[in-house]
Amino acid sequence: MSDETEFDRRMLEALICPQTRTTLEYDAKAQELISRAAGLAFPIRNGIPVMLIDEARVLE
Repeated sequence: MSDETEFDRRMLEALICPQTRTTLEYDAKAQELISRAAGLAFPIRNGIPVMLIDEARVLE
């Protein structure tokens, strides 16, 4: 069994960007949820999305 818990893709149906209230894209390689509208990438840690704007990475 892996040390990291895998993200459940079904969560995408319930999650929205906390800033823009728009849908998110899942980036499996980077383990992030992407908000194109806000230009932010929210990290997924141990299978749990961290939906805090202060924790998000700004997209270039």
